[in-house]
Amino acid sequence: MADGSIVPATRALRPDLQLISDMIAPGSRVLDIGCGDGELLAWLAHEKNVDGRGIEISRDGVRACVSHGLSVIQGDADTDLKDYPSQAFDYVVLSKTLQATRNPREVLQELARIGRFAAVSFVNYGHWRIRAGLLLSGRAPVTAGIGKSWYDSEDIHPCTLLDFVALCDELGLTIEKAMLVSPTGAGRSIGRVGRLVNLTGEQALFLLCQG
Repeated sequence: MADGSIVPATRALRPDLQLISDMIAPGSRVLDIGCGDGELLAWLAHEKNVDGRGIEISRDGVRACVSHGLSVIQGDADTDLKDYPSQAFDYVVLSKTLQATRNPREVLQELARIGRFAAVSFVNYGHWRIRAGLLLSGRAPVTAGIGKSWYDSEDIHPCTLLDFVALCDELGLTIEKAMLVSPTGAGRSIGRVGRLVNLTGEQALFLLCQG
């Protein structure tokens, strides 16, 4: 699969994807949900010899993945995760996709059921720039990390770090690791997610498991 990789070893991954890759053990079974053109899956196959699978909702994304030898099917996180058996994968990845799902609570439950660990990254709508933009302009801001206006953004369930942690608590999920991700790609581990972290973190990455 490495010969057909769309991610050469010299190309850097998107910042949150690189941090997710760092969390994944070599030789693991990985399911990437909303995998796009397969950037992460190809990297993991090339660098960590993972047994990778993917789900992507767009036909163009699926075609791109399949053309490079990746095992990816067309599917919808809101409806198709129930078809996977419990603990079928070591890691399930959902990068910048949770807020675009219709039922994020149910999707998060399914992630924790399907995989031993779930890696979830998303934009924090509680960041001070987003708050300030709304307060000063009176208009929905163009969100960092997405670069789209309210009318063409896929995010239909925007949330803050505090919202996400509260949902994890409600579902009985354990947060194994939490990181803030800067626009430059630097990751900073955090402990308790409080109001200050919620205010200053632009993007976040969580590694979850069943409690």
